[in-house]
Amino acid sequence: MNSSPPTNESYDTAAQFAIASSLWQACHDHAARTKDLNLSEVFNGMDECMRVVMSIGERFERWACKNVHFDNLDDVWPYLLHDSFGSICLEAMTPAGLPEFGEEDSLRMALLLRLPIVVTKGLPVPVYLEAANPVIGSAFTTFRIQTFRRLVDDDAEEPFVSGDEPFDENFQTPFFSLYGIDEAGAEECIADRPSYEAARELALKLSPGIEFPKLACVTY
Repeated sequence: MNSSPPTNESYDTAAQFAIASSLWQACHDHAARTKDLNLSEVFNGMDECMRVVMSIGERFERWACKNVHFDNLDDVWPYLLHDSFGSICLEAMTPAGLPEFGEEDSLRMALLLRLPIVVTKGLPVPVYLEAANPVIGSAFTTFRIQTFRRLVDDDAEEPFVSGDEPFDENFQTPFFSLYGIDEAGAEECIADRPSYEAARELALKLSPGIEFPKLACVTY
């Protein structure tokens, strides 16, 4: 069952509440398991703790409206957030870090929640997409668009894959490599491009009609 996607003009208040209530409960569960952790001291009062979790609910919902492909979501959006957001969030950060929750944390949470994320310029999302080559007689039977990134200190490249820290300071901005793959499975890097759109455009020039989606969406 798909939930109705909220828009930038009308955010889903049920989703915001689900995040806040999930985080509120997770904070209390975390405090119960952690010796000498006093939530009132961490947040300078429980009323401030409530403000923080409500603020995160609003921030994440706004981020999701811009970056989550709700048509590819099989769960009811508020239910998913209520069941999972708080516990997963506190596996990635401590209660003391919640007041600083921002855009980067929103992407990390979306990846941990395995949400369908739209691939857009400037959003460091790992991509690995393959499509069959419809051109008969081509040397390549398949094309692949895959994210890579270079180390800051030198030109060494590494694949940027699911599970990698998207904002690792040791790496430069991810880029998109177009690969051709022949019938035997041998791979050849054709070109690097700064965006998915540019890599797809090149693939279409080499293989008109290839089914790389115009709007790429990844889920991990």
